[in-house]
Amino acid sequence: MATAAAALLRLSRSRRPLLPLSSLRLPPPAPYHHHSHSQTPPSSSSSHARLPAFLSFLAAAAAAGGTTVALCDSGIDHRVGGKESTELVVRGERKRVPNEFIDELASFLGENLTVDYEERHYHGTPQNSFHKAVNVPDVVVFPRSQDEVQKIVMACNKYKVPIVPYGGATSIEGHTLAPHGGVCINMSLMKKIKSLHVEDMDVVVEPGVGWIELNEYLKPYGLFFPLDPGKSIVYCLRPGATIGGMCATRCSGSLAVRYGTMRDNVINLQAVLPNGDVVKTGSRARKSAAGYDLARLIIGSEGTLGVITEVTVRLQKLPSHSVVAMCNFQTIKDAADVAIATMLSGIQVSRVELLDEVQIRAINMANGKNLPEVPTLMFEFIGTEAYALEQTLLVQKIATEHHGSDFVFVEELDAKEELWKIRKEALWAGFAMKPDHEAMITDVCVPLSRLAECISVSKEKLDASPLTCLVIAHAGDGNFHTIILFDPSQEDQRREAERLNHFMYLEKELGIESLRTMKRIKAALDPNNIMNPGKLIPPQVCI
Repeated sequence: MATAAAALLRLSRSRRPLLPLSSLRLPPPAPYHHHSHSQTPPSSSSSHARLPAFLSFLAAAAAAGGTTVALCDSGIDHRVGGKESTELVVRGERKRVPNEFIDELASFLGENLTVDYEERHYHGTPQNSFHKAVNVPDVVVFPRSQDEVQKIVMACNKYKVPIVPYGGATSIEGHTLAPHGGVCINMSLMKKIKSLHVEDMDVVVEPGVGWIELNEYLKPYGLFFPLDPGKSIVYCLRPGATIGGMCATRCSGSLAVRYGTMRDNVINLQAVLPNGDVVKTGSRARKSAAGYDLARLIIGSEGTLGVITEVTVRLQKLPSHSVVAMCNFQTIKDAADVAIATMLSGIQVSRVELLDEVQIRAINMANGKNLPEVPTLMFEFIGTEAYALEQTLLVQKIATEHHGSDFVFVEELDAKEELWKIRKEALWAGFAMKPDHEAMITDVCVPLSRLAECISVSKEKLDASPLTCLVIAHAGDGNFHTIILFDPSQEDQRREAERLNHFMYLEKELGIESLRTMKRIKAALDPNNIMNPGKLIPPQVCI
């Protein structure tokens, strides 16, 4: 348990007091920065030889006299950070922000702004990602309103200062890295629940509202927000995933099999675009065929198109009863086949989660349990008491037909929470299994009919690897994750992790023409490339 606690506690940190307004002057660049503008820049040939290809891309843009994001070099591998790279240090080019810029922010933010190094380092160092940036934000701001966000963005666009929006910081993929410095916009003070419409079953919230606190607020009304990203993080020592961050990353989670993803549960949103304009993507009406679907464009954009300042989300009725079940299998294919058969049968499950034998072993080690170390499926059924029990027994029959064993189900609240705790602590159990390692986490989505085949093939490769690899799946909708534990300081382990993850490149998932279209949209909305630069779209994509 000590190793588990150590792995979990590194994810928590209380916020430091902000510096007084009188102290708001940028300190000299810290030694860790790549270079400051006061230093003599190296020659073009030598710098391009040493810097990663992404910097060559930026240097070419600067040399051309503009900040267009359209330049690229398709002949070079520009991957820097993200799902497909095991590079420990994400490099970037930092330009010292002028004091006039800081003064302009301070004029309306007051003390909700800090240049304290520890605070900047904390915000620029993701707590759940092995990636580290060579630079950190130059300033961290804490806006209280959409008006303040708008003024921040306009100032950044005026001075061409990069922006990194910051939500609950539960991301595992380095979304909050600031490799080019700039401004980190922490949305934690924008956490108002602005209006609840019980009869319409929707609620309007600011982006800093956490999904857990939102559901606590909704409980007395018999309603809930139907996404569970599993980002409660260390027993509430941190605030967990926020609605704004869940929009920005197009969050999914274990309930998506029944209620859909964030894309399906946002009615409309407001965002500040890179030029400072505020866009509202629609009304509270559930249906509209008018114009482009701007909400869906911004959802999943990871802060590259604007800063989300308000979200209207759909709500659902709290179920009157639920049953949680668990079943063991000899092979992961049998478990996946049961998930597929359950969905094809029309049974209305709310969760179907799969954990492989390595994940169960990690849970046993971390929590002192004695679960059978075999592939395991977990289910949740909701509805009336009679309906939920009927569905449970139907799935038990399906599991038995596919060599399932030890099928158990519980209805008491404490027992259900204890079972789901196994799933929710899966990642932290993996860290406890290898406390000195980091995790690369893949995210594979396939048609449901191919789930068993894809998981089986993946397991063969993972089991043959010298690295410790765990598999978790939202098996009801064809989505599975692999957790690859490795030591980033060991070159051989980094290479092996990247080899295992090689098939996860965005280009293979979307296709190059989709990426080019995304880049054209980015260039049109953000010609100065200030919004979370270097994220989401691979820099080598040419337009």
